[in-house]
Amino acid sequence: MAYAQTPSPEVAPHLAAAKEAAGSDLGAYLSLCQSADPNFKPTPPDLAALMKMPAPPPGKAFDNLYFVGSKWVSSWAITTSGGIILIDAMDNDDEAKRIVEGGLKTLGLDPAEIKTIIITHGHGDHYGGANYFVQKYGSRVVASDVDWSLMEGTLEFDSPLWGRPPKRDVSVKDGAKVTLGDTTIDILVTPGHTMGTISPLFDVWQGSQKHRALLWGGTAFNFGHNLERLQAYIDSTARTLKIAKQQGVDVFISNHDHYDGAVEKLAAKAAGGPNPFVLGEATVQRALTVMNECAQATLASWKS
Repeated sequence: MAYAQTPSPEVAPHLAAAKEAAGSDLGAYLSLCQSADPNFKPTPPDLAALMKMPAPPPGKAFDNLYFVGSKWVSSWAITTSGGIILIDAMDNDDEAKRIVEGGLKTLGLDPAEIKTIIITHGHGDHYGGANYFVQKYGSRVVASDVDWSLMEGTLEFDSPLWGRPPKRDVSVKDGAKVTLGDTTIDILVTPGHTMGTISPLFDVWQGSQKHRALLWGGTAFNFGHNLERLQAYIDSTARTLKIAKQQGVDVFISNHDHYDGAVEKLAAKAAGGPNPFVLGEATVQRALTVMNECAQATLASWKS
């Protein structure tokens, strides 16, 4: 991390803690600490350029978890005895058809089996393709009650490149369970990125080995100078640290490849050896600690 000035005594301990937790392998999450630099000016993403990047091949992370996303934004498919649960639906109908539907077919899965779509939060790169599946396959859409209201009202972000928000369907709150066939997703609402962000918890399998997975539903501090939202993020990561430890979470994935390196891990997995998606409980704890400490550093910077 490079800063234009020496961090204040209030900020420095959090930056140090984040850097220590990041080690040599979690630098992507450490990038959140840039927001603690008073001179940092975030650059809005160039959606058109990001969406033009060639989509990586779809891949199998676990026996019941598949990646069907782009290099820019991820979509994950969980297979169950009752059909497929899709987590996030890409930017628009074209990507839903070409990347998600096409990817499932490439993997030998039937897109018509998409029964449930969980939208992690109310930004268009995650809900934009949902209507494609609703209209073609009758998929049900799950989102938090808070973010359904966000999608129905004034959107935080919008772009003509994104599909329109789906109509309110299944509304969930923190602690809810979404079940399809033999699989149950635990709904953890983690306010911050949006105030209704969902971070799903679920089991993944590799042969007879069961692992506990957490998909962090919204990572970046892209809400401007909003103290309430940043404090919510701090509280969410602190709470999730405890929950992840209690549940033995050893798989930590994202809905953006920039953070979890899913595309690279899929290539490594295909080459053989240990599954790179199994980080281990200690590394999951470190990832959440980096996010929490970067948020605390940013809050201290804003207040100083």
